[in-house]
Amino acid sequence: MTSENTLPLTFEDWTLRLRPPQGKPVALLLMLHGWTGDENSMWSFARNLPANWWILAPRAPYPAAQGGYSWRAPVTGGFPSLEQLQPSAAALMDLLERWGIANGMDTARVHVIGFSQGGALAVTMALTRPERLERVGVLAGFAPLQAEAFIPSAPLAGKRLFWAHGTQDQMVSMDFARRSVQTLEQCGGQVQFCEAEVGHKVSADCLRRLHTYLTE
Repeated sequence: MTSENTLPLTFEDWTLRLRPPQGKPVALLLMLHGWTGDENSMWSFARNLPANWWILAPRAPYPAAQGGYSWRAPVTGGFPSLEQLQPSAAALMDLLERWGIANGMDTARVHVIGFSQGGALAVTMALTRPERLERVGVLAGFAPLQAEAFIPSAPLAGKRLFWAHGTQDQMVSMDFARRSVQTLEQCGGQVQFCEAEVGHKVSADCLRRLHTYLTE
């Protein structure tokens, strides 16, 4: 699937692309692009997903100096912290609620996948509002700084998550990914980890496993 198969949309303050469901909708998938991406960046991950899902891809709210958009306000260098990503996480939760009301869709529990910085945002949403997320997929991503603060409260207890990462990733190292997974497990999560000999991308095998995880 490419963005050409979807519809552009402006909803209140958000720029989005969406794929409407065929037939009665049964789920909503939120797709979060990475740093310097936009609402068109994530659609390759949506191939072969159920036709009766809403699939929604928002554009991040902050322009990136390098082009595209970011999920945190402009800062100089470094990986984002949970505090820096929290405003976008809260805004997305509000978007889901208002979008659901406008379209007659129950958004009390949704699926979320995020790539790179979008993966860190998905982790932020999972740690801060775990009751709102059904399935969480992190693709070539990382846990934001400060995520360890949630270990004592174990907000992910009983929650299954999916993580895909490349052993040759030069942007988010495999060591960082494994430490991030360990943090999620210490927060109570059960993480299905898929690794492949690729760079900052998702392998075909891990993409198939992601689809299985989302639909089983």
